[in-house]
Amino acid sequence: TSTVKNLKSNKPIKFYRLDNMKKLVFDADVSELENIFNELNRLLEDYDTDELAVMKLKLVLEEIFTNISNYAYNDKGIVEFLVDIISNHQLEIIIKLIDEGEYFNPLEQATPDTTLSSDEREIGGLGILLIKKNVDVIEYERVDNKNILTIHKILN
Repeated sequence: TSTVKNLKSNKPIKFYRLDNMKKLVFDADVSELENIFNELNRLLEDYDTDELAVMKLKLVLEEIFTNISNYAYNDKGIVEFLVDIISNHQLEIIIKLIDEGEYFNPLEQATPDTTLSSDEREIGGLGILLIKKNVDVIEYERVDNKNILTIHKILN
């Protein structure tokens, strides 16, 4: 088991990592977004999902994948997606995004002051704010020179 904080309540929660994650591999190129969404739709087609929750998940994946594609590698690279869907009393999807790019922990980035106008605010940080507001749990780890960002989203 692993303990992380729930972003909605800021309370510690426990979850179990399962070994039946589906592995998907994509080139780290934004042109792959359509393929990623097609695979996600295929994986979710047998489940009763909330349309708004799935839309938020896609928005989060687009933000994360675009940043990896644009900034993680000096040249071409790949992004692995490990996907697990847990259907108990709630439908939860867990997605690990793994890249071998430059070290980057998005959770270390300062939260932007959204009370300031766009002219007054420093550039950057809105993407991670968007991600945090649209997932239930997020965690980062660096293992074997790989960035591993894990998100959890309740889909019903």
